[in-house]
Amino acid sequence: MVSEHAAIISQELNLGKRQVASTLRLLNEGATIPFIARYRKEVTNGLDEVIIHTIAQRKEALEELDKRKAYILETIESQGALTPELRQRIEDSLDPLQVEDIFMPYRPKRRTKATVAREMGLEPLAKQIMAQTTDDARRLALPYLSDEVVDVDTALNGAQDIIAEWVSDNEKARAIVRSKYQRGAIITSKLVSEDKREEGSNYQNYFDFSEPLRLCASHRYLAMRRGESEGILKVSLNIDDAETSERLCRMFVRQRPGEDPEKVNQVAEVIRRAVKDGYRRLLRPSIETEIAQAAKEKSDTAAISMFADNVRQLLMAAPLGRKRVMGIDPGFNTGCKVACLDEQGNLLAHDIIFPTPPANDFYGATDTVCYLVDRYRIDAIAVGTGSGGRDTENFLRSIQYPRKITIYSVNEDGASIYSASEIARREFPDLDITIRSAVSIGRRLLDPLAELVKIEPRSIGVGQYQHDVNKAKLKESLDYTVSSCVNQVGVNVNTASRELLSYVSGIGPVLATNIVAYRAENGNFKSRQELMNVPRMGEKAFQQCAGFLRIPGASNPLDNTAVHPERYELIEQMAADMNTKVERLVNDKNLLHNIELDRYITKKTGLPTLTDIIQELEKPGRDPRERNDSIEFDDNIRGIEDLHLGMVLTGKVTNLTAFGVFVDIGLKCNGLIHISQLSDKFITSPADVVTVGQVVRVKVIDVDANRARIALTLKDVPQR
Repeated sequence: MVSEHAAIISQELNLGKRQVASTLRLLNEGATIPFIARYRKEVTNGLDEVIIHTIAQRKEALEELDKRKAYILETIESQGALTPELRQRIEDSLDPLQVEDIFMPYRPKRRTKATVAREMGLEPLAKQIMAQTTDDARRLALPYLSDEVVDVDTALNGAQDIIAEWVSDNEKARAIVRSKYQRGAIITSKLVSEDKREEGSNYQNYFDFSEPLRLCASHRYLAMRRGESEGILKVSLNIDDAETSERLCRMFVRQRPGEDPEKVNQVAEVIRRAVKDGYRRLLRPSIETEIAQAAKEKSDTAAISMFADNVRQLLMAAPLGRKRVMGIDPGFNTGCKVACLDEQGNLLAHDIIFPTPPANDFYGATDTVCYLVDRYRIDAIAVGTGSGGRDTENFLRSIQYPRKITIYSVNEDGASIYSASEIARREFPDLDITIRSAVSIGRRLLDPLAELVKIEPRSIGVGQYQHDVNKAKLKESLDYTVSSCVNQVGVNVNTASRELLSYVSGIGPVLATNIVAYRAENGNFKSRQELMNVPRMGEKAFQQCAGFLRIPGASNPLDNTAVHPERYELIEQMAADMNTKVERLVNDKNLLHNIELDRYITKKTGLPTLTDIIQELEKPGRDPRERNDSIEFDDNIRGIEDLHLGMVLTGKVTNLTAFGVFVDIGLKCNGLIHISQLSDKFITSPADVVTVGQVVRVKVIDVDANRARIALTLKDVPQR
């Protein structure tokens, strides 16, 4: 089966069959995507993580199709209808829709009009009518009269119901109608009723909307479907029913040579009625549902991809580094919750200050903040972007601190979810829920990746319609994205939380729990090899995870690099050949550049792996994430009423969608840069121009205070 799947996938992706087969073999052996991409380049001939993930997804889809085919073949065979030709068609097909169309006539059905007609013994009559050997349908029906079939009309109506079902099940008929929908369907949305107009103001663009379905962008389709689910909109898909129905009639009604068009052909009329009924009652609804589902899946895929990209950018935001941080969860009536953290994110102290209305305790709050900054040697302050965030940040920037302080605005989406979670209760069982939020905000600045993995990714606050898409596919995509980020950065095994460790290649929740428990009982790990003492850490799991775990201060400096333990012996040989020790080889570019890599090439270790090793030894344990930038909003902008056209502001990108970019400019509502306002050049995605977390200069081009909407542009605005 691996060979068959490899041949299919290699052809679809234009890859070498041996490449794909080797990748499938590694996946079947339990190797993870990050491990294969990083440490098995010779086996896959250098396939990157994205391609390997695509291969893995296609492999799963083909396996599901194989299971479905097996069920279909078994079902048809149990009916005694499986011919060699039918078996061959099903086995050869790679199109799930085609397989289902072939299966349609044999699919177990609920009780239908056709079922009732068959029970009345009218199927032979339907076959005679479809044979179209005579024009007199009423004469054909006479032999079928009985206690149940009381007259000719009853017989013909029953036969018509059976023919209608045949039309609906016909593979070619389904293909014709499907093609009509794919090429010419119009999606239309209308306001359900006038009394919903105010309630559905967010959907006013779709109160009277229509466009070809094939041109409908994913965000518009999902918006309409959400409006429909909320009872605001009525959404429909339409094609030319008359033309399609007539096309099907021409397909099923046989035109005999020399037939008098003026003569009434009863058989043809029965078939025409059956075709139109089958199309209207059975075939059209079936295909419309199928097409709507396909459009939903396409839109889901686009939305999930956009969301995953945003999450990746957020997770890969630069950590602040080894600094002490004060996290502040802003608020008005309940005050601002303050948490002081050390370089590892451990809680040192917490308090509450009231610098904002209604208390306006500026002096008391200033004394408390300055005391905490001095007492705990705070280097940076992270202020949440929630209610009161702007006021709190302005207050903090007005203080003269006893030491140098940098102030950062931190997106707090999901912090409240974390603070009420089991994870937060386990970490801080005695802390108030609001203080936990302040801790989370501070930790997000210290290391966004390490903190955000504790929150369900779809609650992080980036993306587009993530609550409307397929939940299973969203979870799979986000789990892959988080895992990819975690393994790209690497994890300090002595400080990582259970949640962070669970995303490391080959570990998972159970082994992550065991690692944390072992660390708590035995102290910090001294070497990677010590991981083998952790319960349930077998050779396979160690192989998959070791290269992604870091141990700063280990006796072997390679334990704090991305070099896999299986290559330690090779590096020791390199050091010996250079008449030096591994400790000196690490981080000495002159020595590393003098190594003749060709000497160490073997069947298992090729130039790609050797190059990776040298790059890692040049900068051992390097963090691929970029530096973090602080942002200061314009103090003159307190509300949307302070904005005017042409004003240039500094903001931070908070979210990317298919239609544009949302930017935090220091107000309660974010501004929107439509995709057309991102660049003078044609772009296919906002990600071509900006990233989540990027600080940008924007110009105000429109303000709708009533709807709290701000339109911005990047065009003709110099970036710093």
